[in-house]
Amino acid sequence: MAIIELKKLCKTYFSEEVATPVLHDINFDVEDGEFVAIMGPSGSGKSTLLHILGFLDDQTKGTYRFNGKQMEDYTEEEIARIRNKEMGFVFQAFNLLPRISVYDNVRLPLVYSDVPEKEWDKRVRHAIESVDLAHRSDFLPTKLSGGEKQRVAIARALVLNPKVIFADEPTGNLDTKSGQNIMEILQALNEEKEDHHTIILITHETTVAECAKRVIHIKDGRISSDRHVTKRNKGNGIFK
Repeated sequence: MAIIELKKLCKTYFSEEVATPVLHDINFDVEDGEFVAIMGPSGSGKSTLLHILGFLDDQTKGTYRFNGKQMEDYTEEEIARIRNKEMGFVFQAFNLLPRISVYDNVRLPLVYSDVPEKEWDKRVRHAIESVDLAHRSDFLPTKLSGGEKQRVAIARALVLNPKVIFADEPTGNLDTKSGQNIMEILQALNEEKEDHHTIILITHETTVAECAKRVIHIKDGRISSDRHVTKRNKGNGIFK
């Protein structure tokens, strides 16, 4: 079943009546449980595409269906619910609150959810344990390494058990070992039998992209190739 469907999707930005086309006739589907890397150089349009997929921006033309329903047919309340409950986001810059603990950063999405408060602690601890950071629960983000901060960001994305995790250059600010660890975690989340997650990864690095099961290349706002990875990299040992 396709969880994401794009048909002839285009995006143009307008500034003082000057049009800047960014995406042109984007067509692809993402099935539930896939791990897809969207790859391209800076300025290719891949981050703009991610923002549209994550309901952070809208297209200029074409259609985007999430769970079978067109984006424009969702109400603002439905979009807010989907972004909170069905989508998780991991960004290159981590986007953690520096003055609250790891535990409280991971707990934050629950505050805006309909999950009963009595379940919060269990969910937070499970998410933190899933990225092997239980020993850092009470630490402030300022006391963590870059790799640990990104693992906190993944735990925060996981706490509501979303269908889709969007990861925008998640290894971009990390050293070799930390980047390797993050890719291992994302692969494991995708391969879980009971609670597997659909993962859409944005990257400009070939070795990172080929940790996914499918790679979509974007160049100048257009899809230049869309292929399944026949010899998939594992996180271990890819950053050399």
